[in-house]
Amino acid sequence: MSEEKLKVINLDLFYGEFQALKNIYFDLRNNETTALIGPSGCGKSTFIRVLNRMNDLISSCRITGKVLLDGEDIYGPIDVSNLRTRVGMVFQKPNPFNMNVFDNVAYGRRMQGMKDKKKLTELVEQSLIKAALWDEVKDRLKKSAQSLSGGQQQRLCIARSIAMSPEIILMDEPTSSLDPIATGRIEELIRELKQDFSIIIVTHSMNQAARISDRTAFFLLGNLIEYEKTTQMFIKPKDKRTEDYISGRFG
Repeated sequence: MSEEKLKVINLDLFYGEFQALKNIYFDLRNNETTALIGPSGCGKSTFIRVLNRMNDLISSCRITGKVLLDGEDIYGPIDVSNLRTRVGMVFQKPNPFNMNVFDNVAYGRRMQGMKDKKKLTELVEQSLIKAALWDEVKDRLKKSAQSLSGGQQQRLCIARSIAMSPEIILMDEPTSSLDPIATGRIEELIRELKQDFSIIIVTHSMNQAARISDRTAFFLLGNLIEYEKTTQMFIKPKDKRTEDYISGRFG
């Protein structure tokens, strides 16, 4: 099995006449966490939405180039719902469905036709264990997900993604609305999840990128300026613009 899970080749993305991403080359390896850093509006969130075709929902969006998942172009004739099962997404603000904890985690598999109660129960338990939430909610599975704290809701959303058995999990600033303790739990969870998944996380926190990622990609004005091992980038970036951003001179 190739170590390379995902490969982006010569990607350009336009919203109407505006070019939001320019000539992006990128790869993600199996069981690796990559952090995307850069100022607001530089293309980070736009880029991860390319990877599970969420930009399809925007009529003015046009994409050229290739995005290969296990060698298959995801912009070719593929089943998009299957793609979004393989490439899961966790958003900036926790967005649990307005239903109980159990049903939140089971929802996606039920939609795919899983009816066996025993299998669903096992799936929910395993997903919540992997999301480091089981011990906190095992006696509250029939309670509303809205009754959980913000950090618990975000871990529930991660459990919901895990339940679909994705190969890649995209996270768009998953801790930006959480307190430091909840943030620490999510970071610890990301380190553990890397054993089973490849992860891409958008973050505004340089410290967070340094703590949890294997490699870091620096975006600026729609360009991928530098993509390097995290330790290398933070100690000795190759590009002056990366150095300026990391050292706080701009952004």
